[in-house]
Amino acid sequence: MPSHSRKGKVDRFGERLRTRGAGLSPSLKAVVDYIDENRRTILRKSALEIAADTGTSDATVIRAIQALGFEGLRDLKRTLSGFLGEVVSSVDKMSSTTEQLKQSIDTSIDFVRDGHLAGIEKITAPENRAAIAAAIELMRGAEGIGLFGIGASAILADYVARLLVRNGRHAYALNRTGIGLGEQLLAMRGGDMLIMMGQANAHREGAATLEEARRLGVPMVLLTGSASPAFGKQAQVIIKVPRGRSELVPLHGLVLMTLEMLVIGLAASEPERSTRSLERLHGLYEDIRKPPRG
Repeated sequence: MPSHSRKGKVDRFGERLRTRGAGLSPSLKAVVDYIDENRRTILRKSALEIAADTGTSDATVIRAIQALGFEGLRDLKRTLSGFLGEVVSSVDKMSSTTEQLKQSIDTSIDFVRDGHLAGIEKITAPENRAAIAAAIELMRGAEGIGLFGIGASAILADYVARLLVRNGRHAYALNRTGIGLGEQLLAMRGGDMLIMMGQANAHREGAATLEEARRLGVPMVLLTGSASPAFGKQAQVIIKVPRGRSELVPLHGLVLMTLEMLVIGLAASEPERSTRSLERLHGLYEDIRKPPRG
């Protein structure tokens, strides 16, 4: 749906959440907050699936929905679908975000700050800490580490691969599309491990990367903010990284933060390797600074 067609539409779910959400019990509030953060994903989920994601019961899910004035899950989905449309483009997300921020710099600052503060709490929750520790163990045992990410995540893949190389690890980015990705995948070897940044969409690049990883027996760690990630079943470890509500501009800082937790955690678990590599890097810097002979 073009962004201009979103104008004039009323976000009935958002309005009801703002007016009635504060009066809900903690369990009901947890459900409606989850729905708010995963609006598009909710369109494909049953009450039982929402209950499993929120640690509640299907009866609690229905009570939470009805507490906001909807007849039930079907009524809620119809309302969300009517507001969201079929596809949420980058233009739609920016339009929805700026409409909420109302051209206020302070509100914009708060939007990013609050999104990151809430995300930090989720990233550092006990379940995620265990997942990060498990991911670092896979990294420790790997001969090489591949970083998959396309779109905005392509930049993060490059950056983190460089950090890992500086710390003495063989690492490479898998962040191109088309034949360019095929060339990058030639670097993957048996004995490596893969870190994938992915969401709900099963794009061709991710599927091709996972097929090559499967052929080589390469385990995969998935960083995702989706409740139903496209490649979740293929992952040995899943780290939940929230990126904000699905119809608003995503926040990539939390993904970077999680990746840096993995890099620092790996370096802390093998300090000798990191120290040797950085000392060697310093020596190379000194060589580069020397004036050329002749």
